[in-house]
Amino acid sequence: MRLQKYMALCGVGSRRKSEDLIRQGRVYLNGKQVVEMGTLVDPRNDKVLLDQKQILIPVEDKIYILLNKPSGTITSVKDPQGRETVLDRIGWKGSRIYPVGRLDYETEGALILTNDGDFAFALTHPKYQVEKEYYCIVKGSPKSKAVNRLRQGVNIGDFVTSPAEIKYMGSKNGNAEFRLVIHEGKNRQVRRMFEAVGHPVLYLKRERIGSITLDKLKPGFWRYLSKEEIIELVDSIGGTYKNGSF
Repeated sequence: MRLQKYMALCGVGSRRKSEDLIRQGRVYLNGKQVVEMGTLVDPRNDKVLLDQKQILIPVEDKIYILLNKPSGTITSVKDPQGRETVLDRIGWKGSRIYPVGRLDYETEGALILTNDGDFAFALTHPKYQVEKEYYCIVKGSPKSKAVNRLRQGVNIGDFVTSPAEIKYMGSKNGNAEFRLVIHEGKNRQVRRMFEAVGHPVLYLKRERIGSITLDKLKPGFWRYLSKEEIIELVDSIGGTYKNGSF
């Protein structure tokens, strides 16, 4: 990030004030006086001094929240159209948090919010293959050929999905119920998968992310993840969790 932004995050003052301090020759990066605006800083590896004292971004307490997102709530921290966001739904007034991945406007279910960037990266990066389990009702009654296409991977326009685990759960008012497990997270992926085999989704709910389940959490309600849940989830993808960091 740019040096003046880093300084502002350290609590030195506004970016404008930080620029003034740089112009005054009071800022050093890795032992060298900074003479140019726009100098880039790696917060993890670089050492920044102001008046010979090192400045650091304050360490935030890590926050991990599970929300059962209701339909009609947007997965965003703000919305220019004035729709209810997931932060509005939980009434969050604390430090900055953001949703991990997305659920579309109509979809319900499990959504994690956090301020832990490493944790969020691990849950969303394809190499970790974190499972997401969905319950869905689709229009009509897909034949075995259509279901097998989903099991083998299906072209959804700009992407061929990996094989999915899918289980037929029965019928409801002439429409089919399924449980589906995937480890990807493309935009509207489950809906696009069923559309690709000719059976649009009528209802969709994400019930599990890795080892985290909704259990008895009602739509629109939220809770903090326990330390044990975080450790179990991180351990399941081959990571470690120590002292509040991933």
